[in-house]
Amino acid sequence: MRIKIEREVRVPDPIKLERYRRTPDLGPRILFFSGGTALKKTSTELTQYTHNSIHIITPFDSGGSSAVIRNKFKMLAVGDIRNRLMALADQSVLGNPAIYKLFAYRLPKEADDTELRAEFEQLMSGEHPLVRDIHAPMRKIIRNHFIQFADIMEDFNLRGASIGNIILTAGYIGNRRHIDPVIYIFSKLVEVRGIVRPTVNMDLHLAAELEDGSFVVGQHLLTGKEAGPITSSIKKLWLAENLGDSTPCEVEIREKLDDLIRSAELICYPLGSFYSSVVANLLPKGIGNAIKGNGCPKVFTPNTGTDPELMGHSLTDQINKLLYYLRKDDLDNIAIGDVLNFILVDSVNGIYPGGVDKNEINKLGIQVIDCELISEESAPYLDPALLSKALLSLT
Repeated sequence: MRIKIEREVRVPDPIKLERYRRTPDLGPRILFFSGGTALKKTSTELTQYTHNSIHIITPFDSGGSSAVIRNKFKMLAVGDIRNRLMALADQSVLGNPAIYKLFAYRLPKEADDTELRAEFEQLMSGEHPLVRDIHAPMRKIIRNHFIQFADIMEDFNLRGASIGNIILTAGYIGNRRHIDPVIYIFSKLVEVRGIVRPTVNMDLHLAAELEDGSFVVGQHLLTGKEAGPITSSIKKLWLAENLGDSTPCEVEIREKLDDLIRSAELICYPLGSFYSSVVANLLPKGIGNAIKGNGCPKVFTPNTGTDPELMGHSLTDQINKLLYYLRKDDLDNIAIGDVLNFILVDSVNGIYPGGVDKNEINKLGIQVIDCELISEESAPYLDPALLSKALLSLT
């Protein structure tokens, strides 16, 4: 299939893909607004072609082990950040496989407090097998993070704790609650091939009004993973300061994030939980203006199958909702074409609520790119290799 951006482009483009594969260090800056898990395999696949992808990650997770850390230290969620860093890490022998193995480790859920404290002491002292396998001076850097965490942990529940999350938390607290320095150190330790940043460096939560008039505060109550699926469609999403209070708060993106967005060669609103992963990233003030300020192509790659957050939403509804949040900075001056140009679908193999209404989508000035994105192995979900090749071809 051929589409037109500023020149004739082929999707997928084998010549362009081979060029990227040979020189991934010079690969394109594809920027994603996403959460931590749905795009994990695609992120790893992309590292074969580019080491310059940019990942803006939601720091609003309020469930699981992230909730334990957030409740204890009153901080942004680092679990999805860690997940994406690990997805982009060099897992070959040329990277740091021993550090990768340590950061991917979780303390056992079935151990008692005494056993957990004893294992943590081993990690901190360097006697733990996973730490002993790491060469100096990196071993000392990691041990220092364990020591920093020990100074602040008090009665922290270590059961099932992610070592990667512990390292990020210790570095965050140790750097006066700045997340960028510890992400930088973490990235160097596991040879991350890309850039990962949270949308905001603040302790905030997602809040939503449902169509039935009720309010929900907390990402874990929206995703359908921990508290069961919501029973009414999401009407509106915003940010709140506390789990117990749905009062909206306004936060503006940092200049660093603005610069990153404007530097991208392709901007993608990818698969993942529609509201808590994609839309959540668009809530801070300044996101829409930064996207408008970048003339690169912008593409939406919707989920196939079922997303509990999309109850009552057709594919066209999703596009209209996405456009609302992308343009909310300045509705009168941000045109649709400033923030969204293409939607990438596989209408033959994909399952899209309400189907793919190309006429309605085209009326918005958005071009539908319909190509193979789902393989026999990945069905009914998008295939990471096929999706990566399609996105790379658009750059």
